Amino acid sequence: MNFLSSLDDSAAPSGAPTSLAFQAAEPGEGQRWSTWPATIPSERGPEPRPDWLVTSAAAIDTELGVVKTGKEANLHLIERAIPDAPTDVPGNRVLLAAKRYRTSEHSDFHRSTIYTEGRGLRRTRDVRAVAKGTSFGRAVARVQWAYAEFDALTRLTELGASVPYPVQVHETEVLMEFIGDGRVAAPRLAQQRADAATLRDLFQQVADFMRLLARAGLAHGDLSPYNLLVHQGRVVAIDLPQVVDLVSNPQGFDLLHRDCVNVCDWFTRQRLECDAEELFGELVGEVGF
Repeated sequence: MNFLSSLDDSAAPSGAPTSLAFQAAEPGEGQRWSTWPATIPSERGPEPRPDWLVTSAAAIDTELGVVKTGKEANLHLIERAIPDAPTDVPGNRVLLAAKRYRTSEHSDFHRSTIYTEGRGLRRTRDVRAVAKGTSFGRAVARVQWAYAEFDALTRLTELGASVPYPVQVHETEVLMEFIGDGRVAAPRLAQQRADAATLRDLFQQVADFMRLLARAGLAHGDLSPYNLLVHQGRVVAIDLPQVVDLVSNPQGFDLLHRDCVNVCDWFTRQRLECDAEELFGELVGEVGF
């Protein structure tokens, strides 16, 4: 029998005694204790944290299935909940998306090095291993991409961008806000069939997102209608580990231009007038150096 405190470790004042709510439930098949207590502050989402976030050490994570599979990572749906606690109270239960980068035994992991120019690894050994593509280097790369995605989500959340809230990162897993209704993920922009007025609104949201990044000296780097979700009329950007710094990355502006082309090509096919060169020129003018 495990006894865990249901009180978030950040909730009690420093030095104050912690009141314990003993939890006798044990995780079953497809479950684990919440990994929140195992993370350090830098591996947790930015403050102020949303009220729906479950931070109790007594919470249990339950696997609900795979939302999406990919060559580099799979997206899983999990429920984080405090057993026997009222489910209608914020902070007791939440659905989360768990993006898990494939482990070292999978050899199909690949991310172009154009995204990592201007970035650095702290340890020389890691740099050499990643460059050589050794099994250790591939494992390092997976962790690196997970933390890169978490860092990008954190920074964009702080900027006010429309992205999933980053809950936490641990090794090769990024936990984030699940965007959808019930257990059904929100559809991608590519799946939308909308009238002209709705398309204009969607395009404006995408352009505003790109403009916000440009003002911060950033570009998504791989933007397309397949990594933009539409949830209740709101566009939400996903798949963000490759976010590039337009100043430090020599390919940055080429990637920004490609983002503009990808976005405008899709809207043009939907019969909404969109000029990629005009959008690119506007965003370049917004770039903060």
